[in-house]
Amino acid sequence: QSLVSSSKWLQHYGLKRNKLSLSQILSQVGFQHRKDYVTTLGKPVASRYADGLFPQYKRAQDGSVYNLTAKKELILHFVDCLIGAIELYQQRMEWLTSESRQIFGVIQEQCIVIVLDFGTVAPAEFDLSRDALSMVLVEQVIQISRFNLIRAAQDLMKWEQKCAPVSEHTVKSAVTWLWKLDHMTAVSHTSSAEALLEAMGDEAVSS
Repeated sequence: QSLVSSSKWLQHYGLKRNKLSLSQILSQVGFQHRKDYVTTLGKPVASRYADGLFPQYKRAQDGSVYNLTAKKELILHFVDCLIGAIELYQQRMEWLTSESRQIFGVIQEQCIVIVLDFGTVAPAEFDLSRDALSMVLVEQVIQISRFNLIRAAQDLMKWEQKCAPVSEHTVKSAVTWLWKLDHMTAVSHTSSAEALLEAMGDEAVSS
């Protein structure tokens, strides 16, 4: 989902805005080599007057041929524009793969429940998981509207009964609750499913 979001962002801010798709560039640096149907021959025939006059580019997607007429200055302008678009891609990908987004992706929904299923992890992994969860709460959950935490266990544990409004206070409270959880707690083979069902039981929750 985060990659789809990223693609839409890049289309809007990088390529589409600056008319840098292949079709848009070709329409600005040349013209399409046309074919027309000749009745007497009974088949499509391409014009030949441009052969040898212009450099030509054949699109792999549909086999269409473009005669390139642009001067070097215009080509260099598009090179600069494409380099700028590539830099936008790189910045966006670096952002998408940094900090909590590297583990959780980008949280786009406004009301979420995070289900915690630690199973029987070792103490070091338990702490590492809580570090990661704390990071996503502080970096991403703080930017949405409502949230809750549910721990999968034989005796299911909830931070709040229903999703709570996001604020600095509630995020801090959730982090504190997270770090007060016991490492080992009784689990059953149905505890994960029960936690998910409990999360989905809140009609306000979108993810």
